[in-house]
Amino acid sequence: MSCGIVVALPEELATLTSRKLARGECCRISADILVAYAGAGPNNAASAARLLIAKGADRLISWGCAAALAPQLRPGVLVVADQIFFDRQSYETDKRWSHKMRNRLSERLTVGSGNLSTEARIVALSSDKQLIHRETGAVALDMESGAIAKVASQANLPFLVLRAIADPAAMDLPRAVVGALNDQGRVEMAKLLRHLLNHPWELPGLIKLGRHFGAAQKTLKTIAKHLNEIVIY
Repeated sequence: MSCGIVVALPEELATLTSRKLARGECCRISADILVAYAGAGPNNAASAARLLIAKGADRLISWGCAAALAPQLRPGVLVVADQIFFDRQSYETDKRWSHKMRNRLSERLTVGSGNLSTEARIVALSSDKQLIHRETGAVALDMESGAIAKVASQANLPFLVLRAIADPAAMDLPRAVVGALNDQGRVEMAKLLRHLLNHPWELPGLIKLGRHFGAAQKTLKTIAKHLNEIVIY
């Protein structure tokens, strides 16, 4: 059997393998590790999780970036979530697996714990992040983990969340990025450049977000070096 890893974005896929996948495809990157490139959002994530199970995965990992909801989480911090809030339900990650990973990975980088919220929409404003934090107590936010957790729960499989913080809680996503995102969560460069031509004052915020995203990618690449340890349940 194999561990199945779901990623939403090609940049997240690149932290695990140099292979190129089309959205909705999966590949085997080692004898016991399968990776699926889902695309953004809960529906895509659920489909990818079901595909991995059909291919033989007996445990699942949600891998990628997240937005901070708690003010103490800085870009690059790794969140190993305890519980996921999604669609008015809560799903627990595997306690033994999560505890083991939190202990092992904290020797190599900064690791945060707590709950995570999954939203079907992009949460761009800091005020909205703070509202979700107050209402749920979640420390971080993404668009996929809850759907993967639901599929894992239905299949009675162990589930782990490894998410690196990109945008901090106090940061609004630049309008240039929000306006250029397609329905798969990818930035369309032509739209981005057109927006910047008309709103050049947004460039500093865009550069800052790029640095934050780079910090998150660096964290994912660091833990990917220990992937064979991580996937052992």
